[in-house]
Amino acid sequence: MRLAREILPSAKIAVLRHKPGQEKPDEAEHSFFSIDQALAFAPQIAVIANPPSCHLSVAIPLARAGVHLLIEKPLAASTDGVRTLLEVCDKAKVRLLTGYNLRYLPSLKRFKSLVEDNVVGAIWSIRCEVGQFLPDWRSGIDYRTAVSARQDLGGGALRELSHEIDYLRWIFGNAVWVQAAISKQSDLQIDVEDCAHLIIALQPKEDDNQIIASVNMDFIRQDTTRVCTVIGKLGSLRWNGVRGTVELFRGNAEGWIEVFWHETFPDESYLAEWKDFVSSVQVGTQPLICSEDGLEVMKIIDAARLAAASGNRVSIDCYDDV
Repeated sequence: MRLAREILPSAKIAVLRHKPGQEKPDEAEHSFFSIDQALAFAPQIAVIANPPSCHLSVAIPLARAGVHLLIEKPLAASTDGVRTLLEVCDKAKVRLLTGYNLRYLPSLKRFKSLVEDNVVGAIWSIRCEVGQFLPDWRSGIDYRTAVSARQDLGGGALRELSHEIDYLRWIFGNAVWVQAAISKQSDLQIDVEDCAHLIIALQPKEDDNQIIASVNMDFIRQDTTRVCTVIGKLGSLRWNGVRGTVELFRGNAEGWIEVFWHETFPDESYLAEWKDFVSSVQVGTQPLICSEDGLEVMKIIDAARLAAASGNRVSIDCYDDV
């Protein structure tokens, strides 16, 4: 809301709350407690930031009314009903941006451009790793009650840390199949997985070389980490999302060379996301993260859960009709 007010200083902002009696935020003119009240307000844009398990019940009626949507990631708790949302958006000519804000980081954008420039030659392997100790995520909030910790609200490491799945697709292409191991390893008081280990096969390139990516996610490590390493014929390229750096290791080099560094301020990616969303509505263009992107990530998440439960490799194609 603070960024919305900064970008749209004259806008009327209202908040749809789930409990009557909750105080109205300072940045908002109104608080509503039913979807009918929200629709009567006749908004032009809406941000869906309730738990993933509740996204569709609010997003679909708003989309039917022609309201453009910025939906916090993941798009929903599962693929069930997501295609309906996308069809409603298409019919009503509604723009939908899924909030994978890491795409707006200058360091990740530079990493992507260097991959596309073939600085390490043919890609042979990709390793993604992300982890942060869940109790430290949100200051002043009991982690046990937050969305991340609760199955009924759509939490768990696989959904909450799905940025890695999104940028993997964005940079390297669509997934073909997935294998996975998902588990709760720690003594955290949660009823969801705190670790997810995925092996994802990406669409083969023109030379028929199918790239395999490993993605490791967790709620348990106390040394906050977000790293993606590309191993290629000529060397390796590494993105560090915590430090905002891109490093290159070439041939017989004595060590890694820092080729890009950007000190990111906390609001930077969210501000860029907001501007992209508003511009897509005003100009009528597709935002950087389109509606199909959000669905494709959900397909991989659902496939990973099935793979973990069955012990089998699961094709992403089996979710094409959801």
